[in-house]
Amino acid sequence: MKFRSTRTLAFAVAAAFALPLAASAAPSGDAALAHARALLDKVPLIDGHNDLPWTIREDAAHSMDIEHYDLRQRTPHETDLARLKQGKLSAQFWSVYVPGELKTGWAVAQLEQIDLARRMIAKYPEMLVLATRSSDIAKAKREGKIASFLGMEGGHVIENSLGALRAYYELGARYMTLTHNSTLDWVDAALGERKHGGLTAFGKEVVREMNRLGMLVDLSHVSPEVMHQALDTSEAPVIFSHSSARALNDHPRNVPDEVLKRLPANGGVVMVTFVPTFISPQVAAWRKGLMQAVGSAEAGTPEFKEREAAYIAKVGPAPKATLAQVADHIEHVARTAGHDHVGIAGDYYGATNPEGLEDVSTYPALFAELVRRGWNDKDLAKLAGGNLVRAFARAEQVAARLQKERKPSLARVGSPAPQNP
Repeated sequence: MKFRSTRTLAFAVAAAFALPLAASAAPSGDAALAHARALLDKVPLIDGHNDLPWTIREDAAHSMDIEHYDLRQRTPHETDLARLKQGKLSAQFWSVYVPGELKTGWAVAQLEQIDLARRMIAKYPEMLVLATRSSDIAKAKREGKIASFLGMEGGHVIENSLGALRAYYELGARYMTLTHNSTLDWVDAALGERKHGGLTAFGKEVVREMNRLGMLVDLSHVSPEVMHQALDTSEAPVIFSHSSARALNDHPRNVPDEVLKRLPANGGVVMVTFVPTFISPQVAAWRKGLMQAVGSAEAGTPEFKEREAAYIAKVGPAPKATLAQVADHIEHVARTAGHDHVGIAGDYYGATNPEGLEDVSTYPALFAELVRRGWNDKDLAKLAGGNLVRAFARAEQVAARLQKERKPSLARVGSPAPQNP
């Protein structure tokens, strides 16, 4: 049975956070920013994807050292405690990303990333608190803290084992992106080879087992065929933890309109990301040209740098994505899927970001832009976090029912049918 209505849970979320539901005038200038900040003081702001754990792992001088990478000081990248406070964040899904390109050692790397993220969260009890339930968001906001969830980015880390999936859930993972940039034995990637026509039978069983656990099914990084098949299979709302609108930028990582139009029936949420190549057609075109120019040269090598310099000399430096373009994607998702089905995800990972959204302190500026565009407080509250809370709570309700109906699945890749139905 699919989730058909969001109205009851939307009202419940509004009541829980005492959201200002009346429409408001659209201020301009500093008044819009003041309005946005006041709103975000009252309602939960949730970001779907931040790669800080990977940034810490890759720190050149002190790899994986959370003591050295001190969030109480200003960090060299986009995220630290002071800027999180400025940004008025209430909940963060910290990505415990592991590259699919590793080919081996996925499970060990995944355990290391979960350990790193949990140690990072525990180090800052004055501001971060490990979270595993949708209700933890309201509790953390009341305490002035950031509910810190773990999100796995890439189903390669389960190594074709539903037992591993269940173990990751027990360690705190609350969403899993079905794949990253590599096609797996059971799922096609947006940027990978189309081998399966979407999800295999085992891939659909992964979705069903995630439903049974209460782990959010994340469809960022998957092919459109997988998006549709996951929507056909999932009994709980799905999310896109960091994707934008393909109609505005025809990038394979973005969500097509035909998928957006299916979200109301499922209850899912697209968390619009800030990544410039996903937001700006101009940036995407420049980047595509660069990749053609450097050819097989490996990033960071003298050959790559030489070809990159020649490309820039020929066509000019990379264009900039803008906060306004991010707002355009948010508005497109809201128009196409509905205001109940859009959220935000900075996807900060130590790279160049849109002008106006340089780091985690800038969320209020994005909301100020939408205030100036005439968004009312009710819809802003849904965007900020209400939609994600509602989808997450619904996934927990579905899990509670499914756990009474069936046992943990014993299905394996290539098995003809799910086991232990």
